[in-house]
Amino acid sequence: MPEPLVSVLGAPREFAAIDIGSNSVRLVLYRLEGRAVWTVFNEKVLAGLGRDLATTGRLSEDGAALALTALKRFAAVLDGVKPARTFVAATAAIREADDGQAFCERVAAETGLIIRVLSGEEEARYAALGVIAGMPTARGVAADLGGASLELVRIGEGGVERGITLPLGPFSLASDGAFDAGKLRETIAKRLKPAADFSTDTLYAVGGAWRTLAQVHMGVARYPLQIVHQYVMSAADAKDIARLIARSSKASLESWKGLSKKRAETLPHAALVLEGLIERLGLERIVLSAWGVREGLLYEALDEETVAADPLLAGCTALGARQGISPGLPGALFGWIQPISTALPSSFGAERDLTLADAACRLADLGARLHPDHRIELAFDQVLRAPIPGQTHAERAWLATAVNARYGGAAATPEPDTVARLLTEEQRTAARALGLAIRLACDLSGRSPQLLVNAHVAVKDGALVLSASDGYADVLLGEQTRRRGKALAEAMGLKLDLRSGG
Repeated sequence: MPEPLVSVLGAPREFAAIDIGSNSVRLVLYRLEGRAVWTVFNEKVLAGLGRDLATTGRLSEDGAALALTALKRFAAVLDGVKPARTFVAATAAIREADDGQAFCERVAAETGLIIRVLSGEEEARYAALGVIAGMPTARGVAADLGGASLELVRIGEGGVERGITLPLGPFSLASDGAFDAGKLRETIAKRLKPAADFSTDTLYAVGGAWRTLAQVHMGVARYPLQIVHQYVMSAADAKDIARLIARSSKASLESWKGLSKKRAETLPHAALVLEGLIERLGLERIVLSAWGVREGLLYEALDEETVAADPLLAGCTALGARQGISPGLPGALFGWIQPISTALPSSFGAERDLTLADAACRLADLGARLHPDHRIELAFDQVLRAPIPGQTHAERAWLATAVNARYGGAAATPEPDTVARLLTEEQRTAARALGLAIRLACDLSGRSPQLLVNAHVAVKDGALVLSASDGYADVLLGEQTRRRGKALAEAMGLKLDLRSGG
């Protein structure tokens, strides 16, 4: 086990990961702020190292040349950036190719990069760790589809369990003849027989091909939020889109917006594998994970205290602190609004609602450095689309709605269609009320934690009761407080009761 990479309170540090896969070679630079992980650079080359593996047992010559060129560039970038730690990992193509070791030696000689070749079991484990890093409550089976192989590993209450590797990557299924969906379905069904013990209702899909498939589904469904991480497809929808892709011609796929020729070549194979998994494992839903092997390597390097932190709260803390002014404000707000948040109808369950309220308080100062004429729209968009894991798309919309209200935005929000599609009316109402509560607390106190402790709020007998400590009524319970309190009370279906006594 390597030394811990960063602690919860440690200074921000950089981490680099190079992933040499069967299809792509990628460099990602991360900046860590405790449990908050930001991708600051991401470059890939679709080299196709494993393209010829099924027929020759060796790496593609053209692919090896492309990969080596990319790795020379990546080594130069790392030499300039000098991250605190770098992992260089290779997966199925290098692992299985007869000349895989020779390629690693050539890379070391020409770039100085030392490649760690992951076993199939290690690859499955790191993919599952990546899923957990981005979705701590994930339960089901993680499935990482690369160019040459498919890794399956169960994720349970105890963490990552033993996984398996199957020859089901597009390059392992490719043949010299024309694409034959019927024959491929038969081959996939046979190769999936060892996966009988992995039945589950939820599959966490990892890998570029499935991310592309999800993006195609988003387009067909006219989904308003173009974020793949934690995008959910029902098994029926996933099967429909898989069959649509499988029966589309290569020329048709290449004409689809955003779909490269190389990805169009392998996408039908990936679609049929997903279809086979749905049938073999008895899936009910597919959850996309943008985090996989690289993030799993990172996650393993974190110390225990950092791993235990909530990635949503850590991300909101980092984002809010970067924009905000008062470090003590989020904690003071969260304590102050407790009587309000607990009185609101449940949106995602009592425990999760408290976590989201905490997250919203950490974002309460997000607009402090934004232009006031555009603050509402900019703050709303940042929260809705921030690259912060550990939240569903509905929870993103909930937090964005709360932040919109915190800055005085209308009930419709800047994107009413998006919010209406992701949230129920009751959830929208609760999110807005929580945002109005944060707005009330910020404005009556001037965003001062010291002043806020002298104001008190309660929900009693159909009324929102606002009061102040002795000597603070004139300071805290003025006309603006009355306006803010009335807006919150109306959103909660209450009357406003302003009291001068403590």
